[in-house]
Amino acid sequence: MNMIFLYSFLDITVMVGQLILALAILIVLHEGGHYITARWFGIKVEKFYLFFDAWGKKLFSFKKGDTEYGVGWLPLGGYVKIAGMIDESMDKEQMNEEPKEWEFRTKPAWQRLIVMLGGVVVNLILGIVIFWFMTAYYGDSEMPIEKANELGINALSFGEEVGFKDNDKLVSLNGNKLINFGDIRNVSEILEDEVIYGIERDGVQMDLKMPSDFISQLGDKRKEFLSYKYKFKVGTLSTDVLNAKEAGLVTGDKIIEINGEEILTYEDFSESLKPDLDLDLVVLRGTDSLNLKGKTDANGKLGFNVDISETDEFLVKKTYGFWESLPIGYSRGVQTISDQIKGFKAMIDGKINARKSLMGPIQLATVFGSEWNWHRFWQLTGLFSLVLAFMNLLPIPGLDGGHAVFCTVEMLTGKTLSDKWMMYVQTAGMVILLSLMVFIFGNDILRLLGI
Repeated sequence: MNMIFLYSFLDITVMVGQLILALAILIVLHEGGHYITARWFGIKVEKFYLFFDAWGKKLFSFKKGDTEYGVGWLPLGGYVKIAGMIDESMDKEQMNEEPKEWEFRTKPAWQRLIVMLGGVVVNLILGIVIFWFMTAYYGDSEMPIEKANELGINALSFGEEVGFKDNDKLVSLNGNKLINFGDIRNVSEILEDEVIYGIERDGVQMDLKMPSDFISQLGDKRKEFLSYKYKFKVGTLSTDVLNAKEAGLVTGDKIIEINGEEILTYEDFSESLKPDLDLDLVVLRGTDSLNLKGKTDANGKLGFNVDISETDEFLVKKTYGFWESLPIGYSRGVQTISDQIKGFKAMIDGKINARKSLMGPIQLATVFGSEWNWHRFWQLTGLFSLVLAFMNLLPIPGLDGGHAVFCTVEMLTGKTLSDKWMMYVQTAGMVILLSLMVFIFGNDILRLLGI
């Protein structure tokens, strides 16, 4: 089914709202890094815009001092227009005038380099601070691999495809012992040339070697890989499908047997249900065991929401003090950057399919989800801040990294590129970036349509 038909108007509104808020935070602080460093060195900043005022259209603006502040209508980024700098505005008239002491081009190369790196530095600090604060506020909640194995491992469709079977016990990844269930997707490990899971099957230790394109496939099929099974209880009863109510089930009941078959997990329960099936249920209600009779509807449903809170008891939860959380947040930030570098290299080497890995605004909105979840929002905002820092450091003309390269070369050689040459380079960079943007947007739309 095309993904576009899976979302209601409310779902789309929530997803877009989260994306725009995250972008606004990241853009304002990133551009603020350029703005502050430019003003430190006495450089005039003519404009500071959240989102682009493409073709001169904007939502609103005001002027304070020498700077025009505003919000554009196109939420694909933002910018500061620094006087005397050849940037995406391609302001040739200003560059043809005599250089002035408050312009970017009259400042020493080391000052210009700091201005160019100001946004990247802010994004790096922001990502680490978000991870720091999240660690202090939320702590950690992990499913130990022993507990996941005890509940039972489900090999989903992609998991079966690469060799796993239900109830395999997970032991290691690339020879490193697995500690928590989340480690099975450790980016540093699955980006290796050879990915091997150590498992125990029917009491026998064995290795499962993943296919060479495993990381690329996992990007699209992570929800079809492996999961652990869930203990469950009857949650709230449906008001549409009344079979559960008619059977006498109430919230909090534990279904322990169906038609003589023992039910230990939600997976056992769901596999037992068929359309229009008569059911002999054994239910644990408090300390009492009850025998109930019911029937599924034409879709094989009983009609209740599943309560998996009992599985949460298997989770190991850790809390940290405010300052204790700082090195943990820093470590997670550094690891994120390291994973980005490895992932980018793997994409260049062809291990990762670029079409499956690159995400534009449409795909990013779906990542936030259709429910406003502050934990997920800040986690993704912290991640995107670090990704933004990494992407801006790429030595492409038009990005901060491209400008930083020119400043560094000038510092090392003492030679400055002419304004005319910089115009050519900047134009080439803009062509590259616009081409990449077209590819990413087109890819987003095709993926949304299921193509």
